Amino acid sequence: MGKSDFLSPKVIANRIKSKGLQKLRWYCQMCQKQCRDENGFKCHCMSESHQRQLLLASENPQQFMDYFSEEFRDDFLELLRRRFGTKRVHNNIVYNEYISHRDHVHMNATRWETLTDFTKWLGREGLCKVDETPKGWYIQYIDRDPETIRRQQEQERKKKQDLDDEEKTAKFIEQQVRRGLEGKELEMPVYTELNRENEEKVKFNLNKETGTSIAASSKTNVLGQNALKMVEGAVKRKAGHSCGQSKEKKKKSALDEIMELEEEKKRTSQSDYWLQPEIVVKIVTKRLGEKYHKKKAVVKEVIDKYTAVVKVIDSGDKLKLDQTHLETVIPAPGKKVMVLNGGYRGNEGILESIDEKRFSVTITIDSGPLRGRRVKDIQYEDVSKIA
Repeated sequence: MGKSDFLSPKVIANRIKSKGLQKLRWYCQMCQKQCRDENGFKCHCMSESHQRQLLLASENPQQFMDYFSEEFRDDFLELLRRRFGTKRVHNNIVYNEYISHRDHVHMNATRWETLTDFTKWLGREGLCKVDETPKGWYIQYIDRDPETIRRQQEQERKKKQDLDDEEKTAKFIEQQVRRGLEGKELEMPVYTELNRENEEKVKFNLNKETGTSIAASSKTNVLGQNALKMVEGAVKRKAGHSCGQSKEKKKKSALDEIMELEEEKKRTSQSDYWLQPEIVVKIVTKRLGEKYHKKKAVVKEVIDKYTAVVKVIDSGDKLKLDQTHLETVIPAPGKKVMVLNGGYRGNEGILESIDEKRFSVTITIDSGPLRGRRVKDIQYEDVSKIA
């Protein structure tokens, strides 16, 4: 068997030994070759291919250094963005994770001599927020992605819109109170002296029957007049009480109107995040290649409201994607769906019909206290199929 035969014992042994990381001092960045020991590195430096690479680099050394520096910077920032996002992290942690990859660009081939110099350069260029602590240097990635900036502007616009709605509601309440005070009649109490009209003395004569009858009749008349006055007072009090109740009802009707407006506002309120576990979504981004484009997946976990861990239905692969790279899935009528936004957020229901002209659906709530309620005109992006 020849020396260079494919899958010979020697070739297999060399491949096994070449796996994993080796010592940095035995790595040649120009030739991108890792040697296992000092003797191998010495032989490589004396080889003809290495000498040719040195001659090429000597013609324009700045060009090669700029190329390696650019590769190192791009790979480092890409790892920082994907792995840590905009979190504050120690620069040595990111660097150790970066050099754990076998085919990375070594820093001794770039224009930065140390990791501290590279960290300071990131801060000067405005690529990261840099601060020095007794424990070392910390960096924080500044996300300048147009999509992220657009999302932040959208959040600020919705926040401002909510404040405007609150101001409108406060003005409306103030107008209602002013209108109620203008229509209210200020009734001042009138104090009068206690005067007894048609006062008659009650006389008792035990000796004569006629006197007794006269006294009884006079007493009856007095009692009848007092009873009549009591009835009239009760009627007046009842009328005043009913008038007060009508005024209270008028005030309560204005309050009910305000409460209905608040309830309608809550029902129509929209938030900028819609991900929910155990719903079916479609992957719309092309950054992952044609393998995952337009594939359906199930949301397994929601992270920070805007990011989801999804499992592709066809291949079973798990991916971590932002909600902007996903879209909802509308099933056939009769299937179960979940409301993802608005006042009915989180409720499950049965899809009844689809209005393709208005891009909306009609569902019947199937869970919770609103079970049985029929909701119309729910947009496609506010409802999705349940896995």
